[in-house]
Amino acid sequence: MCNFNKQSEETKAFIHLFMIKASENIGGTNFLLALMESMKLKKPNALMFKGCQVSSENTIIKWNKIVFKDKVDILDSILAAHRSSENPDFNILNEQSTKKKKNITNMIRTLTPVEFTVTPQNPNDGEGFNFKVFDKVEDDNVTLNPIFVSMFFCSTEFMKKVIKYNI
Repeated sequence: MCNFNKQSEETKAFIHLFMIKASENIGGTNFLLALMESMKLKKPNALMFKGCQVSSENTIIKWNKIVFKDKVDILDSILAAHRSSENPDFNILNEQSTKKKKNITNMIRTLTPVEFTVTPQNPNDGEGFNFKVFDKVEDDNVTLNPIFVSMFFCSTEFMKKVIKYNI
């Protein structure tokens, strides 16, 4: 999932266009990369940060609900199972184990209302952008938002490839 070279051309283009537009809305590519670096400094994962926000020198990302370790662990296990997947739109409900599927369903219920807002510290730099955890939530099909995965689970090197990508 975090291997940019294995993404489909459509997914590469989508992530590239979104991140270019997003970086323009917060003051530039360097502001976005600096925010990602600040997020990576929060261990074990920025999602679990109790303040529900992480800031860099020029930008702030906020979310509306604390995410606990058990939910992040489930996300980690899903992403680890699909780390080198060439299909980024995989259905996270495709799980054989009933227990794991129940845990994933509970995680989906918990994280569906979570929304992330990225804003520049200086309002003159732009209006910011929003995104959610899931791209699609249907009864039997749930896919992760590639923007969410890119921001919280992929490396800054991944993001640099996204931004440099030519359509």
